[in-house]
Amino acid sequence: MWVVYALAAAFFAGIMSILAKIGIKDTDSNLATALRTVVVVVFAWLMVFVVGSQAQIKSIEPGSLIFLVLSGLATGASWLCYFRALRIGDVNKVVPVDKSSTVLTMLLAFTLLSEELTILKAAAMVLIGVGTFLMIGRKKTAATGSKGKRYEWLIYAILSAVFASLTAIFGKIGIVGVEANLGTAIRTIVVLIVAWGIVLMKGKQREIRKIDRRSWIFIALSGLATGLSWLAFYRALQEGPASVVVPIDKLSILITVAFGCLILRERLSKLSALGLLMIVAGTLSMLV
Repeated sequence: MWVVYALAAAFFAGIMSILAKIGIKDTDSNLATALRTVVVVVFAWLMVFVVGSQAQIKSIEPGSLIFLVLSGLATGASWLCYFRALRIGDVNKVVPVDKSSTVLTMLLAFTLLSEELTILKAAAMVLIGVGTFLMIGRKKTAATGSKGKRYEWLIYAILSAVFASLTAIFGKIGIVGVEANLGTAIRTIVVLIVAWGIVLMKGKQREIRKIDRRSWIFIALSGLATGLSWLAFYRALQEGPASVVVPIDKLSILITVAFGCLILRERLSKLSALGLLMIVAGTLSMLV
């Protein structure tokens, strides 16, 4: 069942990226992230009370709680970087870089969690890594502004990938012995504090009144999709190996790229298509 949960996480994560891209078009990325997190927190804790796991809070080991908090901090940092990159870059380029966290997560899982490294998994990492490189190839359209500005999205996307890797590893350690919905809900509280802390420091809360109804709808929908993705992901992570669950979750790139082409009218070059094929091939080989 953990494979089914991982695939569900990928589906909702793919939808989330598109909804978020539309929702933050005219909204500060940090503010949009904080608002989305409110939706995720409400949804996550609602699921906790639905399954009745709130009573287990007192029995959580201090070590597990620490790693859940660390996972939440890493998630908050990853989100802030990801949605900043998503706002200033093409979704079909930002998402592959973010998904490259798969390779780093697998390396950390092999070294820190002592998960088995096979020839097939090593080959999968190579395919995913090369595929990501091909997908972030330079656009053929004329670039404006300084070189640093043109590649600002790439810096944020890389940081997002690094923090996403730490999120998965910390989450895998912290979720041991903790009901998946409860673990997810605890992490969301940390993310909420981080996100709103950034908003308040920058004084962006004043821009809430400027958000139009269309943006509100897409921000809320992206938050709901995030909540569903998280619940499925950490349920899968609780039962399955991180070195396999994470790559499956990253299959969300297929949904994101498809919607990016159909809805956002972003073009996918032949080289990018080849890169996408390699990423998918590397991911699916993990299931063999």
